[in-house]
Amino acid sequence: MNKFNSEPVIKEVIIDAPISKVWQALTDKDKMKDWYFDLTEFEPKVGFEFKFYGGKDERQYLHLCRITEVKENEKISYSWKYDGYKGESFVSFELFYENGKTLVRLTHSGLETFPADNPDFAKENFIDGWNYIIEKSLKEYAEEK
Repeated sequence: MNKFNSEPVIKEVIIDAPISKVWQALTDKDKMKDWYFDLTEFEPKVGFEFKFYGGKDERQYLHLCRITEVKENEKISYSWKYDGYKGESFVSFELFYENGKTLVRLTHSGLETFPADNPDFAKENFIDGWNYIIEKSLKEYAEEK
């Protein structure tokens, strides 16, 4: 395992919206389906487990997640694994007040625990995916008036 693979993916974006609105986008399942994934159930409570399908059109993976930390309007973290595959990673969204806007910091660690022989689990795919989700999808959704 090289150092690059064990370094977490970290993405930051400034969103022109109050923290409370961004928090709602991150924790309300009805809002999440508009920019993230369509979850049948989601509650921002430690220990809550949720799952969803995601991936490329030709290959969908069942994601299994469990919330590990919740600080309202500040941080939400959860484990992230794939049904039928070894490995477990962790995702966190942190929110910071920045001159009337919200700085969102996403951290996805543990990617090196996924099977290295599956190209779908390559770090570059996570980087590309989070770039889109954070810098485009979440930003555009939360900045809608």
